[in-house]
Amino acid sequence: MLVIALCKGRFLDPSLDLLKRAGIRFSDDLASSRKLIFESADKRFRAVLVKPADVPTYVEYGAADIGIAGRDVVLESGADVLQPLDLNFGYCKIAVAGPVEPRTDEGSSPRSYSPTLRVATKYPRITLEYFNSRGIPVEIIPLSGSIELAPLIGLADRIVDLVETGRTLKENGLAVLEIIAESSAKLLINRAGYQTKRAEVLTLIQFLEKART
Repeated sequence: MLVIALCKGRFLDPSLDLLKRAGIRFSDDLASSRKLIFESADKRFRAVLVKPADVPTYVEYGAADIGIAGRDVVLESGADVLQPLDLNFGYCKIAVAGPVEPRTDEGSSPRSYSPTLRVATKYPRITLEYFNSRGIPVEIIPLSGSIELAPLIGLADRIVDLVETGRTLKENGLAVLEIIAESSAKLLINRAGYQTKRAEVLTLIQFLEKART
């Protein structure tokens, strides 16, 4: 039995749709149930539901043989996993964003990249590596939600976050300043499992590749 780590949240429905097209069906109430472990109708697969940021960890340490997660969470985790397939959904960009116009009201003042740029993000690893590679000193301000608020009230100069349409940024007077990386849903494979369950894993990869839209 192959164990598949699936993301809770926005990736769950497209992940289940993809698996269904590949012939892997789970109970209809998987998305709404409080259960965290499900077996497929043919008893060949087991799905475990975890937070998106935890999927690479489950796969890397072998608690799951495979997983589906965004490239953003894989980069942030630094997990040592195989990524043989892009699954053609969840497209977005990891971007640096900031105010369209420098703010000078309400006690905040425009800041430059010197001496230290304050950046609010839920991606501290990606952010630090990006700015360090450019020789720009940064102070990372970790946030888990409402990232767009940080530069509006003077908490940070910039943010690093996922951007899909850019609508939320625009509505808050922010704009994309730099693109760090593209992100989309990836199939993750445990390195050891790729060897010990090679036939099953390769078959699954082939089915998923054909099922991609």
